[in-house]
Amino acid sequence: MSEAILVLEDGRTFRGEAFGAVGETFGEAVFSTAMTGYQETLTDPSYHRQVVVQTAPHIGNTGVNGEDDESDRIWVAGYVVRDPSREASNWRATGELEDRLKAEGIVGIAGIDTRALTRHLRDRGAMRVGVSSVDLDPASLLSKVLASPQMVGADLSAEVTTRQAYTVEAEGEKLFTVAALDLGIKRNVARRLAARGVTTHILPATSTLEDLLAVQPDAVFFSPGPGDPATADHPVALAQEVMRRRIPLFGICFGSQILGRALGFGTYKLGYGHRGVNQPVMDRTTGKVEVTSHNHGFAVDAPLDKVVDTEFGRVEVSHVCLNDNVVEGLRALDVPAFTVQYHPEAAAGTHDADYLFDRFKLLIEGTH
Repeated sequence: MSEAILVLEDGRTFRGEAFGAVGETFGEAVFSTAMTGYQETLTDPSYHRQVVVQTAPHIGNTGVNGEDDESDRIWVAGYVVRDPSREASNWRATGELEDRLKAEGIVGIAGIDTRALTRHLRDRGAMRVGVSSVDLDPASLLSKVLASPQMVGADLSAEVTTRQAYTVEAEGEKLFTVAALDLGIKRNVARRLAARGVTTHILPATSTLEDLLAVQPDAVFFSPGPGDPATADHPVALAQEVMRRRIPLFGICFGSQILGRALGFGTYKLGYGHRGVNQPVMDRTTGKVEVTSHNHGFAVDAPLDKVVDTEFGRVEVSHVCLNDNVVEGLRALDVPAFTVQYHPEAAAGTHDADYLFDRFKLLIEGTH
C-alpha cells in the first residue's frame, strides 16, 4: 500500500496507508461513533466537504451493495479508518468498500490511531484537515489545509440538492401529498413517508412557494443537509411563508435549523457536533428517552426552560440531548409546525424515533 498522511489545522499529524483513491483531499474533520452503516454514512449528503473519522475500528467487513445508498453518490470529502477489512463477507455484498472509494475518487487513510484522533477532535473541536497520499510533507500539507475553506459560513445546499424535481409514490393507498425541499435529502425519508401512504415530491433547494404549492401539498417537509444554516436565507423565508399559510411543516436536522431561524431563533456551531447512531434524546412531550441517529455540527439557540412568543405564536423546545442539553427539536403551539435535530429516518438504525413520521401524519390529519 502507498503511504499517506493526515494533517489537522493545528499541526497534529498522523501517518498511515492510502485507503481508497490515491490523491489529496481537504475538509472539516469530524468523527462518527456509529458501529454500523458506513455505506449510508458515505452517501449522506450532510457529510459534503467533511472528512469522516470512523471510531469503530473495523470498517468494510460487509462490503457495499446497490441498495443501501442514501443518495446517488459518495459525498464525504475523505475517509479515515483504523482497520479496513481485507475481504467483505456478507450475502448482500456486491463489491468491496475500497473499490467503491477508488471508483468515486474518494481519498482516505487507514492504519492510524483513530482513537487518538477522535480524542483530539473531542478536546480541540472539529477543524480543517488534509489527507494526502501524494504530498507526504506535513508542513506542505498544513499550508494547504490552512488555505482551505472553513465550514462556518459555508452555503452548501445548492451543491447537493436535486437538479430536477422527482416523485416517490405512496405505498398502497395514497392518503396525502408532501412537498419536500431537498437541502441534502436522504432516500429513507421518502421511504418512511411512503410507508404511511404519503406521496412525496422532492423539489430543488431553490424552489419558490409557488413551486411548492404547484404540487398541491397537504404538508411541507424541509430536509437534512450540509453547511451553515446562517447562510440559508432563502429556505428561511420560504419556511416563514409556509407557516403564514398554516400548511403543516416538518423539518429534520438542517431543516430543523432552518425552521429555528424562521421562528426567530439563532444558530451556532457545536464544538465537535453529534454524529453516530447512539445519541440519547428526551422527548419532552412524553418523557421518553430515545437512542437516536445524529449528523449535525450546528444547533438552534433556544431556551430550554420557557415557552417563547414569536411572530408565529408560542414555541417550545420539544426534544433535548441528554449528553449536553443541546436543543434537539422545536414545537410550534399555534401553527402546525415542528422539528427534530436528529434523524428519525435513520438508516442504518436506530429506529426509536420512527414515530415522528406518525406524528407528522397526525399533524396533517388535524388540518384536514
